Amino acid sequence: MTQAPSPFTIADAEHADGSFRRQVSRFRHWVTADGSSGFSPTSGRYHLYVARACPWAHRTIIGRQLMGLQDAISISFVDPIRDARGWAFTGGGYEDPVNGFEFLADAYLTVDPGYPDRVTVPVLWDRERRTIVNNESAEILRMLSTVFAPLASHPVELYPAARAAEIDELNEWIYGRLNNGVYKAGFSTRQGVYEYAVKGVFATLDELDERLARSRFLFGPEPLETDWRLFTTLVRFDAVYQIHFKCSIRKVAEYRHLWPYLRDLYQWPGVAATVSFDEIRSHYYRTHPMINPTGLVAAMPALDFDEPPGREQI
Repeated sequence: MTQAPSPFTIADAEHADGSFRRQVSRFRHWVTADGSSGFSPTSGRYHLYVARACPWAHRTIIGRQLMGLQDAISISFVDPIRDARGWAFTGGGYEDPVNGFEFLADAYLTVDPGYPDRVTVPVLWDRERRTIVNNESAEILRMLSTVFAPLASHPVELYPAARAAEIDELNEWIYGRLNNGVYKAGFSTRQGVYEYAVKGVFATLDELDERLARSRFLFGPEPLETDWRLFTTLVRFDAVYQIHFKCSIRKVAEYRHLWPYLRDLYQWPGVAATVSFDEIRSHYYRTHPMINPTGLVAAMPALDFDEPPGREQI
């Protein structure tokens, strides 16, 4: 008889000092234009395993959508509710037509039978070699917008060479203080550690709000890679992080520039369809019993993402 699974935990990422430290992604291969890495950008060869609920996976969903790579790279969604067995394919839209895996862990164990770490999304899977190419969201997003561009039906330039150094620098700053900062606040177990993290989150939001007073998007009139990496955190902020992760000083909707900026990105062609607030809220509130033991899902804040942002002339 199979033993009932225990609740999901992030115990391996909790440290004695009360801080949360994210595990390092293990699979870091790259698809290259010339195929010298062993992975060439071939239409139909690759598959994305993702969760709509996860901000890291959401980056890659958006990248695939913006580029028009739907015909070149297939996709599977996992159930937003998980237990100790991890992300699962439970049917009803959460299926794996490529390998028939029941759990995403099966993909990891196929490649490394002794895989010791937490199973994460996204995963870029190679159908041809039946292996994981990469499970680092930042690198998958970069590949989608660069090396896969020749396969895209409507490619957009998310990482222009002239801006590369600036993009990399701002990506790193936002990641440490905000993208991952909300987790450092939410999963901390000591008051001082939490307060330090949450102050960093809002100092970052304050600086970004000031920057966006002068520019429609972070680098000018068009959204680039950094905007979409920021978007997946901002779009979850008021519904989840402000409540569930105790990032409670302010709401994004209270910011003069960040809130219309967020709506601007949400209303960008094709992007709203990648956002599922039901899955986002169900995932966070129902799979972190160490934070929310009752599993009650907080009501969706009264936000109008369809209100015109009015930022076109900035």
